[in-house]
Amino acid sequence: MAGHGAAPMEEPIFDEDDTGGRSAGVIRIAIVAALGGFLFGYDSAVINGAVSAVEKTFDADPVSLGFAVASALIGAAIGALAAGGIADRVGRLAVMKIAAVLFLVSAIVAGLAPDLWILVLGRVIGGLGVGMASVIAPAYIAEIAPARMRGRLASLQQLAIVTGIFVSLLIDFLIASAAGGSAEPFWLGLDAWQWMFLAMAVPALVYGGLALTIPESPRYLVANHRVEEAKVVLSKLMGPEKIETTVIRIRETMERSTKPSWSDLKSPSGKIAAIVWVGLLLSIFQQFVGINVLFYYSNILWEAVGFDESQAFVITVISSVINILTTLIAIATIDKFGRKPLLLIGSVGMTVTLATMAVIFGTAPVADGTPVLEGAAGPIALIAANLFVVSFGMSWGPVVWVLLGEMFPNRMRAAALSLAAAGQWVANWVITVTFPGLKDLSLGLAYGLYATFALLSLLFVWRFVQETKGKSLEDMTGGITAPGNL
Repeated sequence: MAGHGAAPMEEPIFDEDDTGGRSAGVIRIAIVAALGGFLFGYDSAVINGAVSAVEKTFDADPVSLGFAVASALIGAAIGALAAGGIADRVGRLAVMKIAAVLFLVSAIVAGLAPDLWILVLGRVIGGLGVGMASVIAPAYIAEIAPARMRGRLASLQQLAIVTGIFVSLLIDFLIASAAGGSAEPFWLGLDAWQWMFLAMAVPALVYGGLALTIPESPRYLVANHRVEEAKVVLSKLMGPEKIETTVIRIRETMERSTKPSWSDLKSPSGKIAAIVWVGLLLSIFQQFVGINVLFYYSNILWEAVGFDESQAFVITVISSVINILTTLIAIATIDKFGRKPLLLIGSVGMTVTLATMAVIFGTAPVADGTPVLEGAAGPIALIAANLFVVSFGMSWGPVVWVLLGEMFPNRMRAAALSLAAAGQWVANWVITVTFPGLKDLSLGLAYGLYATFALLSLLFVWRFVQETKGKSLEDMTGGITAPGNL
């Protein structure tokens, strides 16, 4: 691959003229796979509406509360690391089914938790499912999607994530409103916050059921010498034409005599391939801009600067709707403009908006340890926060997942995506657990750090990230503009 002046591409597989029926079938399969992202988003954000109640119910100190909020991320990192190996050994669909079970168990354990540490256990179990879903959805969608529409279909993962966040926050809001507060009794002797977790059982069951209705990845089937099964799947995805040629191309890059392992991440020189480092750093930058601070802590953040609980819920829900709308922009443009331009535009927008928030919170007068946003400062902070969500939602949110699903060579895709996703969850955990302390020290400092990482992300993308628009997965060789290894 080459970022500028690329050589003519080989004919991408899956790019033949197909019928509307086959396109609709591929879209349906991609939507089902992306439902893992819905649960990913739901599980990640459900703690937002419950965090104040959890703090009161279990009399949690700031350190314990921060750990409870971030505990799902520990499970997510472990789940992401494990997902690639499991997917290569027993299949992509098996990982989806395992993730669905983990989501269901998490909903029950967290919702019925008698103490903080059982709640943490439930969150870790859910995190395992989140980590697995974060790896398998982009990998599977990339492996079944036509090259000409792969960006749009892979973006469904991020659309599902932000929709899951929105639905989770909306349900939190509705339950808290109906009960009169997140810590108040609701149904069957359980508090409102407990029902926030229990509600996740419904989408978990739907996801698990629908995972039974889609085919296995043809690339996984070829890699495991199940060629005839792969041909059946390919004929449904792209029609009977050129099946043999397609299988040959997949076999050249995927079929192996050795079992998949982490050694697949190495280049011929024996070092970790440069493309693996690029994927890992993309994941880290996506989190180090602080996006999840807004979705994990936004309620208590806006309450801290003068809004009441109800107003904070409404602001958070509005931000999640904006996130959905801007993700739709990315879906509409990613296969037209490409991945790299969207990332660059997003980095500029995030840098400006985060720097604005850093200045506002850093210069605001402080009363009882809390910034007081006077006059126009409050509205400007709200506008900047939501423009930050716009910048992220139309770029780094969906585009990173698209790139992670398609940028790696076939032989290393599952393992490299696992490593990159695990890195993303570790970075998410670092940001999540450090924010409460940074908030108490200085919100201006916190947003200043996130703005710095946004600026660094711009420089990183400009120098190291390659365009993948329109390329077949079989054309992904792992070459980047940087020489050798980073």
